[in-house]
Amino acid sequence: MTTRLPERAARRCHNLINPFHSLHYFSPDLKREMAALGVDHQRAAYFAVRSAAMGAVGAGVVTATFYNFSPELVARHVPAVWETASPAAVLAARARAVDATVRRLLGEEVAAAKETAEAAELALRATEACVPYARPLYAAHADLPVPQEPHLAFWHAATLLREHRGDGHLAVLLRAELDPMEALVTHGATGMGMSSKWVLATRGWSRADWDAACGRLHERGLLDADGELTEAGSALRREIEAETDRLDRAPYEHLGAEGVARLTELAGALISRAREAGAFPEGLIGKG
Repeated sequence: MTTRLPERAARRCHNLINPFHSLHYFSPDLKREMAALGVDHQRAAYFAVRSAAMGAVGAGVVTATFYNFSPELVARHVPAVWETASPAAVLAARARAVDATVRRLLGEEVAAAKETAEAAELALRATEACVPYARPLYAAHADLPVPQEPHLAFWHAATLLREHRGDGHLAVLLRAELDPMEALVTHGATGMGMSSKWVLATRGWSRADWDAACGRLHERGLLDADGELTEAGSALRREIEAETDRLDRAPYEHLGAEGVARLTELAGALISRAREAGAFPEGLIGKG
């Protein structure tokens, strides 16, 4: 039975759950754990920890499921990373890193708090309505066992909800006929996506790739000469987010309005504390 939620309630909830999943990507704890396995390169570590649930997959699978990374960058690290560390070893290292990161940023008392356990229970209940069809990253992570400790259970549920939405979002980008670089440029132009500096530093694309994407978007009438979204470009981005919301509505409708509101409150408190502790790098979001 469909539960009507307040407008954008699910998206607001997702926007606070998603950063909790992402905490470990910027953590020295992950760097330490992966280095202990012999994986020293930051990009190799990222590709490994996020794809390990799918097994020792090749560059093509990682490029397809991650979408916005340069295929050349992916191929420099995958599948070679699996010769250094097995997927099972990477998943274990990731779990240790998440555990250490959450305890360090939030404190032992928060990791074990009843509110954290409540957040985990609510988020896991939401995942009961997630579906695996055409959602490879979600489906792979859904096959993993749920951790027992509350902070790890919440992180696991946050991961499932993130990848479920993300897999659906890629289908929407394809329908909008935005290639990976064009998706990055238009999202950045909304003021909500990664800055060009961050994209070029982390995604393997060149300034020439960025400029070429801007040119294609200009020809489509989606970007103006100053790199700003046109009315049509803004409308397209709104449509993309709305359609992503539609494809991702089931978990939050399953949880219900009261549950979504409470999960939003709990996740917001956790991520605010993490931000105050310096969990995320400066310059991640913004135009330019």
